[in-house]
Amino acid sequence: MTDHTNLKLAVLIDADNAQASIVEGLLAEIAKYGTAHVKRIYGDWTTPSLGSWKEFLLRHSIQPIQQFRYTKGKNATDGAMMIDAMDLLYSRHFDGFCIVSSDSDFTRLASRLRESGMTVYGFGEQKTPEPFVAACDKFVYTEVLRPEAANDSTTRKSGKDLRRDTKLVSLLRAAVDGASDDAGWAGLGSVGSAIAKRSPEFDSRNYGYAKLSGLLKAIQLFDIEERQVGRGPHKALYVRDQQGAHD
Repeated sequence: MTDHTNLKLAVLIDADNAQASIVEGLLAEIAKYGTAHVKRIYGDWTTPSLGSWKEFLLRHSIQPIQQFRYTKGKNATDGAMMIDAMDLLYSRHFDGFCIVSSDSDFTRLASRLRESGMTVYGFGEQKTPEPFVAACDKFVYTEVLRPEAANDSTTRKSGKDLRRDTKLVSLLRAAVDGASDDAGWAGLGSVGSAIAKRSPEFDSRNYGYAKLSGLLKAIQLFDIEERQVGRGPHKALYVRDQQGAHD
């Protein structure tokens, strides 16, 4: 089984379509998936609008790539990012790419990278068009990466609100069913993997819960059981859909 935490990643940031306030959270998130061997950020650094980024570049060893705007109102960084991405792909030194942008223009790039066997992680705001989100193996909405997000309890949805979200309920039930054994129980890790395959943008933090287990407990539609793993101290969570569990 591939150890995803050892993936060699190339991080490409569209400065015109990302906020500097997410940098700390972004790099911490990327570290969960692998090691960022290349970190580049693209934009026209002669414009005042990108001034907020500059203090983070040296601190986090992010290489700024200058791209002048040849036409007023047009984002010139897209082409530069795409060319660099293909050069990095052909170098064969990387296992995956992190594309940081809310711009749908990167949809084809994400698809092309995946066609070449790369793992693609997308990062963008919730306004990001669905085609780009769907083109990635996993997509993280950057709102959950902002410093204040960790302490903002107002974004947490109640169990009642969660149960009203029919799309969420269907996703969770399908994932549990697909990963379950004959008794209906499924390991939480397997459920998480099944969800990721069906919905790359799923993230329990979007609903105000740090972990999937917290979301499943809050929705109150599943039985959750903690089991001993082997003879050691490690324990694992198992989940079963209450609907039909006692038929």
